[in-house]
Amino acid sequence: MVSSAAELELRAGPDVYQSIGVRPLINARGTFTIISGSMMLPEVRAAMDAAAKHYVHLDELADAVGARLAALTGAEWGLVTSGCAAALTHATAACIAGGNPDLHIRIPNLTGFARDEVIIPAHSRNVYEAAVRACGVRVLEVSTVAELEAAFGPRTAMVYILAGPRADESPISLKAIAPLARARGVPILVDAAAEILTIPNVHLQNGATLVGYSGGKCLRGPQSAGLLLGQKNLVRAAWVHSAPHHGFARAMKVGKEEAIGMLMAVEMWVKRDHDAEWKRWTAGLEHIAGRVSAIDGITTTMVQPAGLSNRTPSLRVWWPRARFGISGEELARTLLDTDPRIALFPAGGAADPSLTGVSITPYMLSPGEEKIVADRLHALLSGRSRRDTEAPVAAPVGNLTGQWDVRIEFEAGVSTHVFHLRQQGREIDGAHQGDFVSRNLSGTLDGDAVRIRSSYSEQHGDALSFSFSGHVLPGNKDEIAGTLDMGEYLGARWTAKRRVPSRA
Repeated sequence: MVSSAAELELRAGPDVYQSIGVRPLINARGTFTIISGSMMLPEVRAAMDAAAKHYVHLDELADAVGARLAALTGAEWGLVTSGCAAALTHATAACIAGGNPDLHIRIPNLTGFARDEVIIPAHSRNVYEAAVRACGVRVLEVSTVAELEAAFGPRTAMVYILAGPRADESPISLKAIAPLARARGVPILVDAAAEILTIPNVHLQNGATLVGYSGGKCLRGPQSAGLLLGQKNLVRAAWVHSAPHHGFARAMKVGKEEAIGMLMAVEMWVKRDHDAEWKRWTAGLEHIAGRVSAIDGITTTMVQPAGLSNRTPSLRVWWPRARFGISGEELARTLLDTDPRIALFPAGGAADPSLTGVSITPYMLSPGEEKIVADRLHALLSGRSRRDTEAPVAAPVGNLTGQWDVRIEFEAGVSTHVFHLRQQGREIDGAHQGDFVSRNLSGTLDGDAVRIRSSYSEQHGDALSFSFSGHVLPGNKDEIAGTLDMGEYLGARWTAKRRVPSRA
């Protein structure tokens, strides 16, 4: 009899996760928070352990850490936050309220505030801006220099920019925005969460006032830490708006251990041999490529990074899907579900649509793990039977065209959405009307198996991805039931009923 996690006793040691029924994995994806970011450096762990053995006053610690971060990075001041998202929130609060506690305790109710608007270029709309909007600000989206100039006004608190090639190549890049903002006394906040830390800082040099970073990515600090660097008075005001000070951001607490651990991560960043790390990553990918390329039909491509985000080489492994009888998505799922457990991504963007594959990122692989990845890929892909054609697809049991009421049972609560479906052959398209937003959908009906996907892009600062899987009920072509995968929002169950029954 297998014990449930609730019955298992936690044991500190190399099997700490297994002791409560959690399966660790080999990270061949990169610094993704959902698979716990990066591995802390030994020096960071040692610094946090030492910090845990003493009491300090947190205001004094923030001052000392801020000064040291300034010395290390060349910024005027620094602050350790509970992740980059918290850095964005505290920075926004500093820009709308300064260090004024009378205003601080009213956030996110900005009634009566002199400055309550944030300008965001269209190229920078993304899911992480929720950390900015959490302060209650009104977002003004701009797409041109003319719109930007018109958006500036007496209520403008700041400009927010998501760092990356899209921003750099835009007519309203940081360099273009900076002189306009500076002339009006408006600060600019740059979100550089996944980027390497440049010293001197490229964003501050290009005109940014503040810049935020994740601590648990390439810096290999605590996963629950981040950095805010920039103009001293605004960074110190951001500290006023962070825990342990009371108010809306009390929940975004940084302990003395994370503060010291994050500082040590930056200390180590300036000492690490980055060239040696790059050579190790490349050598690991070359080993994987050599191992799998020995299989007839397998090709590989080394991809070099563009920009500063997730700056690491990666490897694409390609094969003909029909011949090998497995897709990149299926292989990635198998690697995650079996032992040793490996997390990687299906590869996209093949020049030949008949090819499928996987993508390997060595960024967070520990020494020796590249051999495990190579061996598992070789074992799963070698010796597969040749297939000249895809397996035949079952004919649809009926036509789902029409309007459907969709009942979704979440973990806590129930909601009714609406599908507007149009079916031609086995292909389905239409619209998915949710609680507040509608989005396009697409899907298939193979036999009685229904698959429907809808997504709401980051164009407006939010992202939703729903994948409905289910079956038309036996003997009733007007009802469907199944499961819903909501990506980062986990899963749910769903049932759907057609409003006007079919005549079939």
